[in-house]
Amino acid sequence: MVEFVVTDGRDVKNVVEGAQAMLREVPFGRAERFLVATAVSELARNLVVHAGGGVVRLSVLEEQDRRGFEVVTEDEGPGIADWPLALTEGYSTANSLGLGLPGVQRIMDELDFDENRLVGTRIVARKWV
Repeated sequence: MVEFVVTDGRDVKNVVEGAQAMLREVPFGRAERFLVATAVSELARNLVVHAGGGVVRLSVLEEQDRRGFEVVTEDEGPGIADWPLALTEGYSTANSLGLGLPGVQRIMDELDFDENRLVGTRIVARKWV
């Protein structure tokens, strides 16, 4: 597991570069590695835009007969009040295209979030080979 503190665009770049290096350890195809790195970028960028920063943890997963990749993001921002709406393509609270979280959901095999946090947001996304 590798952990990154994210506060600005340079940190997002470092997270993506770290993800790209770790993804070489998992037998994904080139296109899948690119897509997973894109999902990591979106999640890390959301920390900066919506929460003023946070933490990203990247892990290569090995469970029984399968391998994969996990990204966990945590922040102490305002949280996400309406998850179904946040996962709707075209919805944005940041005057953007609203493609980030819906795109992450499409790319990754699993997308979990903690709705019961008192403050902030925790997202766990996994992609399996």
